[in-house]
Amino acid sequence: MLRVLDLSPRAARTTEDIFTGHSQPMPGGRVFGGQVLAQAIIAADRTTTDDRVPHSMHGYFLRPGDSGDGITFSVDRIHDGRSFSTRRTQAFQQGVPIFSMIASFEREDPGLDHQLSMPEGVLSPEEAIARSVTVSQHPLSRRVLSAGPIELVHADGAIYDAVPDPHAPVQNVWMRVRRPIGDDPALHRAVLAYMSDMTIQEPVLRAHGVAWSTPGLKLASLDHAMWWHRPARADQWLLYAQSSPSARGGRGLSTGRIFTRDGELIASVGQEIMVRVPSASGDVSGG
Repeated sequence: MLRVLDLSPRAARTTEDIFTGHSQPMPGGRVFGGQVLAQAIIAADRTTTDDRVPHSMHGYFLRPGDSGDGITFSVDRIHDGRSFSTRRTQAFQQGVPIFSMIASFEREDPGLDHQLSMPEGVLSPEEAIARSVTVSQHPLSRRVLSAGPIELVHADGAIYDAVPDPHAPVQNVWMRVRRPIGDDPALHRAVLAYMSDMTIQEPVLRAHGVAWSTPGLKLASLDHAMWWHRPARADQWLLYAQSSPSARGGRGLSTGRIFTRDGELIASVGQEIMVRVPSASGDVSGG
């Protein structure tokens, strides 16, 4: 993961900067959305001054990416003000954009400070691990839980092969990078963006009892928004509290709040997905 996020500059101009990168191998050959999202943040961050950190991003997944091909990132320096900098990043493969993002960076200054509280009654990561069943042999669960750089623990039970009761549009997931990744705060924010695309789709599926292994399931991320509130380490346990306020017409919306283990709110996330499930009951449908 760290090698993938270490982009190479290809060229530089006054108003545009070009970077190149590659992808992690993925089952099915599609680029993981969180990866290209994090790479886009890294590319944009490299065009700002050291006193600016990302505080928000809004991106659209335009086309499926090929994990076997390289990715080119083009950054436009839209604006640099006294407190904020704005960047547009587009990721290209084969000459066409696969992801487009606008991100804002700020010089952190003192100001008003409040936050929502962490959900109560959530199992700790150790308790969730102790209660979890042996990882199934489903290929998706093996990749996510065993082979990936991020360790994930579902406090409410995973939905790879089946969805435990009750079928409600909420879930809590503990996550962290499997190994320490150093002290660079820019890297930790980018990795947090990488992690934010993992499991955020699941409250939509959980509400309807749809497991990842459901035959005929088709799901794709459409857009992604993220707000960084406070700094935190991505290689320590973080709680991703997620919910889905609505699903209709083959689209579902999920939101999430990411907390440190001691309850500090560090980020908020929103994502809309396309979801299509063959279903005689019509619980989930797509046109």
